[in-house]
Amino acid sequence: MEEITTAAATVAPAGLGGFIHAFVASLSVIVVSELGDKTFFIAAIMAMRHSRVTVLTGAVSALAFMTVMSTTLGYAATIIPRAYTYYGSSLLFALFGLKMLKEGYYMAADEGQEELEEVSEELKKKETELSSRPDVEGGGGAVEPSSLKWSRMLRVVSPVWVQAFTLTFLAEWGDRSQLATIILGAREDPVGVTIGGTLGHLLCTTLAVVGGRLVAQKISVRTVTLIGAVVFLLFAASALIIGPDA
Repeated sequence: MEEITTAAATVAPAGLGGFIHAFVASLSVIVVSELGDKTFFIAAIMAMRHSRVTVLTGAVSALAFMTVMSTTLGYAATIIPRAYTYYGSSLLFALFGLKMLKEGYYMAADEGQEELEEVSEELKKKETELSSRPDVEGGGGAVEPSSLKWSRMLRVVSPVWVQAFTLTFLAEWGDRSQLATIILGAREDPVGVTIGGTLGHLLCTTLAVVGGRLVAQKISVRTVTLIGAVVFLLFAASALIIGPDA
């Protein structure tokens, strides 16, 4: 009995340590990737026109769903020997870091403001297209069966919530933060990655919803990009020190 208790005490800290490392890694990677990103500006601009709570819950729901899905995809890769996924993911982190370093070096000082205006124009176009649809109230015209189903769904779920969820999900698909989450899911504790990533998205989206335009005007996307590059490179370098069996 004493031997079993000793073994359990030895395993528990390792498991907790793995969770904490995954949590911190996921949280930090998401924060440096999402600040000033397209999803950040989508939430910021929509919150200026609609209910902040609705936009926040819609955007965060999409990002949380994406985090769970990406972590699961990464965890599925654990059927490959750990040494391959560990060093392969570390190489990808190094490539991400170098790419962000190059982007940050050549990035203009007003990059964030330009991105804000670009996303604002895209949202205006999408809202114009939505308002001109025949199934939208006041749009006129006959209602097709598929449009009728859409209209019924919108009566249950807020159209703004659906728009925030959809636009955020599509903008996040294939984004650097999604790929980073998949990589982390393949090498870190999946629960820690999921919770850390979701919390990171929640923090960034809340910041965007509460004071997005002000933040966009004050924040230096170039600085955030360079900091993000350093974070990615540090995680890549840590692989050479820690090793896959740590």
